[in-house]
Amino acid sequence: MLGAAGTPAVVQLFLMIFLPESPRWLYLKVHVLRSVHQCLFTYHMALHGYIYRRTNLKLLLFFQKIYNPCRMAEEIDMLPVALEEEQMTVFRSKELRLAFLAGAGLQAFQQFTGINTVMYYGPTTVQMAGFSSNQVALLLSVIIALMNALGTIVGIYLIDHVGRKKLALGSLFGVTISLIILAASFFLVPSSQNGSTDRLYGSVAIVGLSLYIIAFFSPGMGPVPWTVNSEIYPEAYRGICGGMSAIVNWISNFIVAQSFLSVANGVGVGTTLLILAVVAILAFVFVVAFVPETKGLTFDEVEKLWKDREFMETRESL
Repeated sequence: MLGAAGTPAVVQLFLMIFLPESPRWLYLKVHVLRSVHQCLFTYHMALHGYIYRRTNLKLLLFFQKIYNPCRMAEEIDMLPVALEEEQMTVFRSKELRLAFLAGAGLQAFQQFTGINTVMYYGPTTVQMAGFSSNQVALLLSVIIALMNALGTIVGIYLIDHVGRKKLALGSLFGVTISLIILAASFFLVPSSQNGSTDRLYGSVAIVGLSLYIIAFFSPGMGPVPWTVNSEIYPEAYRGICGGMSAIVNWISNFIVAQSFLSVANGVGVGTTLLILAVVAILAFVFVVAFVPETKGLTFDEVEKLWKDREFMETRESL
């Protein structure tokens, strides 16, 4: 089973061999190609068999696929300025800090609302419903995981029709209700002495699990944080801020994965799920307060939105 889980990573590793380097990375390695004449000279030399630095040619070919010759010169000249600004001024701007707070906060709450822990306890929840066989419980958990993927596909459709913020709020509301249902089932099953009653409460747990993963989390808080993070940062900082917010996501995942079992053993699974429900409520408040709606906005409009927020906060602090 663990070996099968590594298969996607091997496929991704193989496909990344064919992934081209970004212009910024190539420029950091080359520090040349300041004009289109030099670019075209490089290309001409390469075509006629002359030896030239391979990275220069890769940069040229990359730009030729995207820009016409006039735009190539402009973009290449802008690279050193953009790189210097990206390295020197990240987080010095309040508007950028506000954007990163929204993006990183969404990534953190995606994990702290407990998606991975609910998935971990999927087989246990299924067994509570009366499916005592480990094989059947695991099979049903695989089916739920597939439904999670299908729910994410639904979210991709809804995200441009409903809007990012509305979808996240609706998702968090449903996640809170689902976690309360799950917590109640874990509280009630141990106190029941009747087998049919156990199965009844276990069925309630299945309903809570299905609602959490399929109906609410996967169409909303699954894709929304990644979509919002791809839209809210200025172009010069989109790469570095997006990367840092992804790090926040994985650190949050690590914290939840390492602490959930200890907390569950200490206070019980039901109480732990109620704690996650409280976190989901806090996430709801966070989205209302800090996350803007970016549906239908251009990157320039989103950047202006953060500038307006910075102006409002600065004026209120005076």
